[in-house]
This record gives sequence, structure tokens and C-alpha cells, in this order.
Amino acid sequence: MSAATCEFDEKDSISGVQQLKSSVQKGIRSKILEQYPLLENYVDNILPKKDAFRLVKCHDHVEIIVNGSGELIFFRQREGPWMPTLKLFHKYPFFLPKEQVDKGAIRFVLSGANIMCPGLTSPGAIMTPVEKGTVVAIMAEGKQHALAIGITTLSTEDIAKVNKGVGVENCHYLNDGLWQMKTVK
Repeated sequence: MSAATCEFDEKDSISGVQQLKSSVQKGIRSKILEQYPLLENYVDNILPKKDAFRLVKCHDHVEIIVNGSGELIFFRQREGPWMPTLKLFHKYPFFLPKEQVDKGAIRFVLSGANIMCPGLTSPGAIMTPVEKGTVVAIMAEGKQHALAIGITTLSTEDIAKVNKGVGVENCHYLNDGLWQMKTVK
């Protein structure tokens, strides 16, 4: 489901840009607040009520919310959960649970690889307890900013027990197409 499979920077990948009705905007806003209650005090900065935001649709069933300033702020694939872009998360780095990988996993994560269970349980890794299907920020040992946004494929309890296979599906990472995509006006 990696959103990075959508070559965001290529104009061919965008199938449409749609101005959203205020009722749809209100629905998306409340869905995002339901998913990320810690954004309650910041939602007016991120998605101002008076702002007209748009939905960019890509061919890979990826939808991106763009605010009135043209910033790409949230995305999802195939009706999945809304996930923040890394640029948005770097501005508000407190509203997602953080899973930290060890130094050895960094280059793999930055090339789009999923996060394997051993990379989350080894020395240098730190797990925040979450359930399966949780949107998380992927941090790295010794680094200050998130390097990826993903969805857990197992609960952290099961990641520790099983300790093999994919623990977090990498949906968006530094320097992927979404990161490099210019603002959409």
C-alpha cells in the first residue's frame, strides 16, 4: 500500500484535483480530529474552516488533501486512514505514536522498505505500545526528525513476540514522490 508507489511528482500520476464542498471538508476535518485528537488545538492552523481545500487524486488510488496555501497535508490510499505528510508531521511532531528503528535500518527505510520486526526490537530501537493498524511515525536512533510514516501490521506486543516479518508498512518516507511533490495551487 506504499503511497510512494504513486509517482507524485509526475503530472501523469495526478488524475484530478477537486475543490471540496464545505460539507465534505467538515467531514474530513472531523475524521482527522477523530483519528488524531492531539491536533484539536492546531486544526484551525492546519485546515482553517474558512480555507477552501482540495483533494488531489492519483492513479494509484491515493488521495492527497491540499490546504488553501497549496501545502500537501494529509494523504490516504484506497479509503484507508488519513495520514499526515512528513512535512506536516515535522511541524507538529507530537500527534503520532513513534516507533524507533536502530541505525542499521535507516537506509532501508529511506529507500521505501517496510519496517521489519527485528529493526523494532533490536538494541537502539524503541517501541511505543500500539495496536495493529495504527498510523505511526518512524524515528531512527540518533535522529531528531521522523523519516517515515507507516501503519503497523501487528500490535507492538505481537511485534516483540513474533520478531520476524513486517512490523510496520512504510507508506511515506523522506525524499519519496510525496515529499518531493511541489505545492498544488
